[in-house]
Parts: sequence; C-alpha cells; structure tokens
Amino acid sequence: MTMTNNRNSWDTLIAAAWQAREHAYAPYSGFQVGAAIETATGTIYGGCNIENVSYGLTNCAERTAMFQAIANGAKDFKRMVVCADTPEPIAPCGACRQVMVELCPQIEVLLINKSGKQILTNVENLMPYSFSDFPKKTENDEGDM
Repeated sequence: MTMTNNRNSWDTLIAAAWQAREHAYAPYSGFQVGAAIETATGTIYGGCNIENVSYGLTNCAERTAMFQAIANGAKDFKRMVVCADTPEPIAPCGACRQVMVELCPQIEVLLINKSGKQILTNVENLMPYSFSDFPKKTENDEGDM
C-alpha cells in the first residue's frame, strides 16, 4: 500500500498503519501489527507482520514498511506509526529498532493502540545503544569489508 500525505498530519499515517494491519498474516499468534512510514516527500508505505511457522523467519510490520519503501526507491524518511490492538501502545522489537537505526535514525515514531493511547518517541530513544558506528562501504572502496 502506498499513498501520499498532503496534510502533514499524523492522521493519514495512522490510518495507513491500521489499514496495513488488516493484511497481517498471523495464523500462529493471531497477533496483528501494522506500521506505516512516511518519506520526506509525503509518500506513505504500509507494512504488516508476516509470520512463518519457523518464527525466526517472521517479518515484523515495521521492517515490512521500511523494506517496501526502500524497494520502491525511497531513502529519506520523516516519521513512522506502529499500531496494534493491545492494552498499551506497541513498541518495535529489537531487530526492528536496529533496522530503524540503519535506515531512518532521525525519524519520529508514534506508538498507538486501538483505544487511542499514543506515545510519541524517536529512534534514538527506542535504541539508545545501537550498532551504528561501523563504516559503510562506498562505491570508491575496493576489496571486501
């Protein structure tokens, strides 16, 4: 799912996350999560969790949204929403947090639940001691890293 946020409000991004959640494939846990990430230009990419009987192969909603955005050529991100039908707002798992550090370290993240409770945070607060100091290979680098 891709859409554009023309109003610069959280409402469109929140709606996109809940819509993405409806597509979750969660036959083992029954736990559906939705996420939506917005680019700097206002394009929104949604993602849902996709389970596998081998739980290690499961993909979370946050990574699904980020990977879909990257696969469509997006690189500059503004903010993300993560939603689930839980008593408290849902937070990303450690793997998702580390991927956020890599792909979108400066974004705001809104965590929400079905009853409307919200927590506004950012990637640095979600993952304060991340793996982030490794040099990235550039086109001019030669050899293996």
